[in-house]
Amino acid sequence: MKLLALGAAAAAVAALGVVPGTASADELPAFDFTDCPAPPANADPGTWRCEAFVSQGKLTIHDREVPLGEMRLTFSEGRVDGQYAQVFGALRHEPVSLPGVPGATLQLRYGGYSDFQGNDERRGELDVYAVLQHPLLRKDCRLGVLHTVVHDDPAVPPTVISKTPPTMHFGVVDPDLAVPATTGCGPLGKLVDRRLGLPSPSGENTFHQTTYVQYKAL
Repeated sequence: MKLLALGAAAAAVAALGVVPGTASADELPAFDFTDCPAPPANADPGTWRCEAFVSQGKLTIHDREVPLGEMRLTFSEGRVDGQYAQVFGALRHEPVSLPGVPGATLQLRYGGYSDFQGNDERRGELDVYAVLQHPLLRKDCRLGVLHTVVHDDPAVPPTVISKTPPTMHFGVVDPDLAVPATTGCGPLGKLVDRRLGLPSPSGENTFHQTTYVQYKAL
């Protein structure tokens, strides 16, 4: 999920000719750079920065909407031997209620793959999985890995909030997300699958995210 307009977001905005928007700085979340990963030892000096994302997201499976609440993501990017490189930092997400399954919660976690270098075809890619918790579900119950490929959301175009420090607001959408059945949940896993309509193929689900991002030189 970009949890995300990701890697080259500022460059993309410059290419689009986006100018500072009307969003107020009073609306900005508090950005946290604690999880910023350090550049690799062979990084090109002066080329690296950390990006801290604060997002609000929702996942729609068929016609069931799952509000995801706040998600925070950090990564660093720059150049190594003149080539673009990136290092993932962290994905932080508090458990949220799972509609249709009373008493159950869902928490997103990093799935081990990310590519935040945007191009003409997509804004970025991210693998996540969801931990499902309920007193009657096994502790290893999860959903995913979900591989999300996000694109710019025309409803939330990129807006430059501030140039010092560089801060942006934008939206992304993945209309082609496939959602697999749950795993490791025990006998009640099939009930969760029925309630959510899982597995659900690409084209039946949508991931939306609106994001504030701030950049910090490393």
